[in-house]
Amino acid sequence: MAETVNHPAHYGGADNPYEAIKVIEAWGLGFCLGNAVKYISRAGKKNDAVEDLKKARWYLDREIQNREVVNAEG
Repeated sequence: MAETVNHPAHYGGADNPYEAIKVIEAWGLGFCLGNAVKYISRAGKKNDAVEDLKKARWYLDREIQNREVVNAEG
């Protein structure tokens, strides 16, 4: 049976030094950028690749909007 909770293959697996969660934590990406990386890294491995990339874009757009608000506030 495939592992679906701890280090699933669609996120790189436990032995992969570039497993999505390891990269996200090492780079300190936070929620939105972390999710964008997660969906990019698994594109086509769990769900439809286009769906995963659209999800990544949604999180990236949200991060951009949040930063624009912060920049506008000074």
